[in-house]
Amino acid sequence: MNVNVKEINGVWDKGFSLDKHKISSTYAGENEYGHPTFNTLRTDIGEALYQLKYKADFSQCDVIAANLNNLIVPLLPFVSFIFAMPPSKVRPKQPVIEIGHALSKLTDKPCINDILIKSKTTPQMKDIENREDRVNTLLDAFVVNTNVVKNRLPKEKYNIFIIDDLFDTGTSLEAVTKKLRECGKIDQVLVATVTRTI
Repeated sequence: MNVNVKEINGVWDKGFSLDKHKISSTYAGENEYGHPTFNTLRTDIGEALYQLKYKADFSQCDVIAANLNNLIVPLLPFVSFIFAMPPSKVRPKQPVIEIGHALSKLTDKPCINDILIKSKTTPQMKDIENREDRVNTLLDAFVVNTNVVKNRLPKEKYNIFIIDDLFDTGTSLEAVTKKLRECGKIDQVLVATVTRTI
């Protein structure tokens, strides 16, 4: 698999993305409902993510996790545990969480996804124009699960490794990074995304 890892910067301590999501997308006309259609050429990892999310091919989790483990984990300082970004869409099986579990097996690091609870639904971020408003909306939607912090994080400081599917504006990762720092147990926030738009 051909992958082009790139550093992604933000309020977190260190972050990387495996590759761009797509190489090109050209207009192909309209479908029978009058909606535009496109011929899209994706990167190898972008295609794997597409197959996982939109074709429910969960065998792609192992492929994606292996790339994260082989290409990004060695670039990071010590990882204490993995955290998969909370889903924005309800699905019977959540792709990013499944990637987190697959990566957990490869790294022998726990995947602790219940450290944050999404306490309320949020509007689509694309419908909120201002970046600061998007971050604040997300900050308001998440609550640190103090029971998990108390019972699963007995030591003083941990390096958390957040994984997500796509890096676009970075507002979700920014909000989650800020919220996780509130628990007082996080030393470094490390980030990896499967794909990026930039």
